[in-house]
Amino acid sequence: MTTNFLVVGGTGKTGRRVADRLRERGLPVRITARRGAPSFDWSDRETWVPVLKGVDAVYLTYYPDLVVPEAAADIRAFTELAVTQGVRHLVLLSGRGEEEAEACERIVAGAGTGWTVLRCSWFAQNFSEHFLLDAVRGGEIALPAGTVTEPFVDVRDIADVAVKVLTEPGHTGQRYELTGPRLLSFADAAADIAAASGRDVRYVPVSAEEYAAAAVEYGVPEAEAGALTELFARVLDGRNESVTHDVERVLGRPATDFEDFARDAAATGVWAR
Repeated sequence: MTTNFLVVGGTGKTGRRVADRLRERGLPVRITARRGAPSFDWSDRETWVPVLKGVDAVYLTYYPDLVVPEAAADIRAFTELAVTQGVRHLVLLSGRGEEEAEACERIVAGAGTGWTVLRCSWFAQNFSEHFLLDAVRGGEIALPAGTVTEPFVDVRDIADVAVKVLTEPGHTGQRYELTGPRLLSFADAAADIAAASGRDVRYVPVSAEEYAAAAVEYGVPEAEAGALTELFARVLDGRNESVTHDVERVLGRPATDFEDFARDAAATGVWAR
């Protein structure tokens, strides 16, 4: 029997890679987008039913992040609807060290169908896609992270794990914590990017208040900037300074090292533009 897959957030960092991998296997995939057909918008629940029709398994991401106040209610309503529509497996992309995200995990786990949680550390691709891309190109990565270290995870690994748990048995009821293979400070990450790209890139620690003000000035909505700044202040406090081996546990190979990510990203020319 063919399984029909839905990728919620199918144009995002992980979602588009999950969708691509499923398509490469010749599997039927539907992705969500506001301008898609059918369209999907987290703020308009009338758009949820059409995307769920005929779907067996869902890769579920939430925009902008599971820490925002409305996330839990939306996740509860969406998962309840998914179960009534016959979805048999929900795979939730979650955040490591985020209490609000863990509340959403519990909602998914209690929805009454198969589930798997992918609890992820900071994405390596944050430096090469959208979020910090302009900062890297400008040569200065300013974040309220101090000297904390982070096991940056490659989103290609996340996508590989997601496809594995969506398409193979043995992962129902599991919470996987996905990290890279080693801890790096943001200064270390900047140094690796500089070495790979041949550009002068440095990390500059700033306060949460300075970061929030800069984000708003850059055009981020004030409420979103405040929520994300609060999130950074919490999860970049050292709570995630540990490495797991769940990527290797699921895939049977080591997680991708940040140096390899930086080399591959630099080869695309993304930091040279």
